[in-house]
Amino acid sequence: MSKRKDQIRALLKGIETGDPAAVAVVDQAKYIQHNPQTHEGGEGLAALFKRLSKTKPRVNIVRAFEDGDFVFAHTEYDFASRKIGFEVFRFEGDFVVEHWDNIQERRGPNASGHTMVDGPTEVTELALTETNRETVSSFLSDILIDRRMDTLERYLDVERYTEHNPELDIADKAVAMKYDRTHRLLAEGNFVLTVSEGANSGVHTAFYDLFRIAENKLVEHWDTIETVAPRAEWKNDNGKF
Repeated sequence: MSKRKDQIRALLKGIETGDPAAVAVVDQAKYIQHNPQTHEGGEGLAALFKRLSKTKPRVNIVRAFEDGDFVFAHTEYDFASRKIGFEVFRFEGDFVVEHWDNIQERRGPNASGHTMVDGPTEVTELALTETNRETVSSFLSDILIDRRMDTLERYLDVERYTEHNPELDIADKAVAMKYDRTHRLLAEGNFVLTVSEGANSGVHTAFYDLFRIAENKLVEHWDTIETVAPRAEWKNDNGKF
């Protein structure tokens, strides 16, 4: 485990304790917060953690990855309700200076018996990181944005594919939800996380999709889907993306 991954694990576990020391990794002078429901700066995080700790929450970091100055994590939260999230942090040196996330209520298991978080967690094939990033980038463009469903078999290993969305497989999702643009593709080895913007039933929505790649094909998919809060409800001015 890298130092930065360890720092993020400690930061997220601070939600359980409410200890303000958990946010020491955050550079308050530079910190940019992209969760619209959280106040700006490290002090905003400290206040949030203190408030959440009163509900006796549980936090489980299922997967953690590192891509350059970014660390991103796949997480389970048990607050007043159970939630699944993706957390993305940008580092400068030893400190976090920017944060994005996407969180939804936990549902499922789905019809195939899979939950929103089960499955492999180990990062492999580090030498293929950029190849896998390119594969997912092309998939997003062709399938999720342009909806060229005739090309789906080019990307999907149908025999090995495992879906973790509680309701939709990837083909259904491509048809039902409108992806307008992708803001970020983060990758480490055989895992690629995408951050996209679009609409779900006409409502402004953030889509975070995590793919596992094997032999240049998509073999597993996890996601969270979150409505973007109206501008009047934001507690900072940085935007969701």
